[in-house]
Amino acid sequence: MAEPYEILASPFEVYLADVGATFPDVDEDATSSPFGFVLLGTNGADNQGDEGVTVEHQQTINVFRGGKATGPIKAWRTEEGLRIAFILHDVTAETLGIALNDQVVTDTAPGAGTPGFREINLHRGVNIATHALLARSLDGSPYGDDLAMQYQVPKVYQSGNPSTVYRKGVPAGVQFEFMALEDLDATTEDERFGTLVVQDAAATS
Repeated sequence: MAEPYEILASPFEVYLADVGATFPDVDEDATSSPFGFVLLGTNGADNQGDEGVTVEHQQTINVFRGGKATGPIKAWRTEEGLRIAFILHDVTAETLGIALNDQVVTDTAPGAGTPGFREINLHRGVNIATHALLARSLDGSPYGDDLAMQYQVPKVYQSGNPSTVYRKGVPAGVQFEFMALEDLDATTEDERFGTLVVQDAAATS
């Protein structure tokens, strides 16, 4: 990536782990021990559509206008949210199972006269699966070449309504939309949705 570094055009990849997982440093392998994050998409960013990964910071603001004022004179944030959304062109049972509330994939081996197959249930039930989420680009820092950036969200749930279209000549996609839940165990209130870590230098030897 060449200057100006602050103009980014780098895809992000998304990983999930159990709630409470330790987040890796930006230069560490997220899938290794003790982190245990799992890459979404068989080939990560190569399974994403051109729309990439959207990170949306939502909020609802209420304002007060005085009796003589035409403009607001005070504002309060009453709601906020963090949304991470993307489409994976990967319709493996494993990917669809994650989109449908972490459905377990049952793998049946072939037998005499019977085919092998993988199966997931389609009913999601009342309980909502939660995860820790890591979204990172290993060359997406606005501070220099070959530096990384990552969003570390301690608790999310899959809030989208996956709508997969199967048709001729167009790759089928699985829609993901993760919404953050507040991490009540966070060190400070400001960290309840996690953190954005932007690398600005390589580690020293």
